[in-house]
Amino acid sequence: MTMRADTIRKAVMSSAGIEHPTVTTSWYYQTRFRFSLHRDGSVEALSTILQHLSHMDLPGKDHVAAYLRYLTYRNRRPRTLTGRFGSIVLFLAMVRDSGKRRIEDVTRRDIEYFIEHEQDRGNKITTIRTKLVNVQAFLRYLVEEEIVSSDVFGRRIRLQLPERLPRAMDADDLQKLLSVIDDTRDRAMIMILLRTGMRIGELLNTKVADVHIRERRIEIYEGEKNRLGRVVYLSDDAISALRRWLQERNPWEAYLFTTHRSIYRMSYSTARLIFHRYLEKAGLCDRGYTLHTLRHTFATEFLNAGMRLECLQALLGHRSIEETRRYARLTDKTREEEYFRAMARIEGRDGDGYNQRHRELAAVSETEKLFAQYREELSESH
Repeated sequence: MTMRADTIRKAVMSSAGIEHPTVTTSWYYQTRFRFSLHRDGSVEALSTILQHLSHMDLPGKDHVAAYLRYLTYRNRRPRTLTGRFGSIVLFLAMVRDSGKRRIEDVTRRDIEYFIEHEQDRGNKITTIRTKLVNVQAFLRYLVEEEIVSSDVFGRRIRLQLPERLPRAMDADDLQKLLSVIDDTRDRAMIMILLRTGMRIGELLNTKVADVHIRERRIEIYEGEKNRLGRVVYLSDDAISALRRWLQERNPWEAYLFTTHRSIYRMSYSTARLIFHRYLEKAGLCDRGYTLHTLRHTFATEFLNAGMRLECLQALLGHRSIEETRRYARLTDKTREEEYFRAMARIEGRDGDGYNQRHRELAAVSETEKLFAQYREELSESH
């Protein structure tokens, strides 16, 4: 059981007052098993979640079930259903414990209490924000269905998050990493991530039929994070590494990257272990690099090379350009140049050119003063 799933399971049990741990455990393992059988198993996930929901004592339970069905019909992923469900259960359990038995009685103040409750539990601001977004999405659905009043929102609640810049690999570290990759498959995988900006989940879900060598592109029919399809392009070194891998791999395997000992596609944990092994070999384990760092490195390098934000947004598959704009803050060469130019003037390192301009401006200013004085004297004499 993963830490995240275990946390959700315990939170659901404790907050909802469940006294049947076998039911909860059964719900988790059924869901996990079905997820493994179905890449998109939303209907199966909904069925097990609704079964679990039926054992809970929560206000508005029927509306929760209707909302989860609505999400399923809108083709939301199983993990989205599970995340929304966990947050809603926490919120409604708190509402129930406050003495309210009807979901129609929920107010904006309940949302504020929920935030305070989660802060008191010691949750990080990012965790609280995720839960708040899930709860507000549920309440927005209830407003549209005219079950709760729109006053439940009122003035928008904002949680200030620490703004983290995406981290790219240092150029020297990147060269060290690439120099120790001796496996054909591993080199192709890492070069594609580095040169396309693909998420690792997107690459592991890529089939050979999605790769077009002649056109030098890979078609991503559904983004790993936001289901936004796009096309990415392959550089010369990525094409070279990919060609060598295609010559070695089993031609009957559907997925582009599989394990060496099976016909099944490579898992994320395997890819992560492979990357970590090469970090160890290159002496870079203490730098905090991850597979996702390759995506950050791609974006940073292309912005430094002059690519427009709108173009990079499409290549990365960002829905909002604000996501892409974070990289611009990391690569703003104009600001850097302005800083050092000003610093050179402050420290007097700009040479005679700056000093000469300063003297010329001073002379012009003195001349203007003399002319002004002369005009005043002429005015007085006439």
